Amino acid sequence: MYNLLKGKRGIIFGALDENSIAWKTAERVHEEGGTFVLTNAPIAMRMGTIKDLAEKTGSQIIPADATSVEDIENLVDKAVEILGGKIDFVLHSIGMSVNVRKGNHYTNQNYDYTQKGWDVSAVSFHKVMQVLHKKEAMAEWGSIVALTYMAAQRVFPDYNDMADNKAYLESIARSFGYFFGRDKKVRVNTISQSPTPTTAGQGVKGFDGFIAYADKMSPLGNATALDCANYTVSMFSDLTRMVTLQNLFHDGGFSNMGVSQAVIDYFDKE
Repeated sequence: MYNLLKGKRGIIFGALDENSIAWKTAERVHEEGGTFVLTNAPIAMRMGTIKDLAEKTGSQIIPADATSVEDIENLVDKAVEILGGKIDFVLHSIGMSVNVRKGNHYTNQNYDYTQKGWDVSAVSFHKVMQVLHKKEAMAEWGSIVALTYMAAQRVFPDYNDMADNKAYLESIARSFGYFFGRDKKVRVNTISQSPTPTTAGQGVKGFDGFIAYADKMSPLGNATALDCANYTVSMFSDLTRMVTLQNLFHDGGFSNMGVSQAVIDYFDKE
């Protein structure tokens, strides 16, 4: 380990269980010398094993509904108090589609469900940054990262309305990132990760097919949750302090591929 985050303080949203990228990131941040508070929605905390992660990393848990400005304000105030200073890094690893959970096709959405998923998956990112900005809770040269997927740019039919949510999330990162950079010298980026078998990801219809296809298409293969955690650590560190407003593809090269020999060979067998 390199002590890349020694002395840095942060907030990590979305650690559910050991399969989640936020969980792996928390472990790696801890190994690199960073301290943080963990947060998730109360219902998600009951479903997962976040207490084990808190014990392992010596962290405190602050329950918060990321769609509630009041909850976020309480989270930020307590985080600054617990950690003993301003926040250096934030990971937003939150995504949810009620339409996907209920099996509603993209062409037959329940719009109340659509709004809920949009609020949880994208608008929550704006709310988090707005609270941090208003409270001047971020340290200069801090780093805010949200996780996304390239269905924001290309059609993956079964990804449903999550594709729209991720597109909006990426737009928020750019738009708010301008003001955070100009006003506070804080950088804001999104990481577009390979399809990863997290608890949330496996809820998408045909997800195993997504993973297998991406692995055949990518010259380096799929990036794992741990790979993403390592990349996120680099984005939290001072080594990337001039990187902002970017959607960073972390997908083994998939995003620049048209077709691969492995895919051609697969269909030639048909």
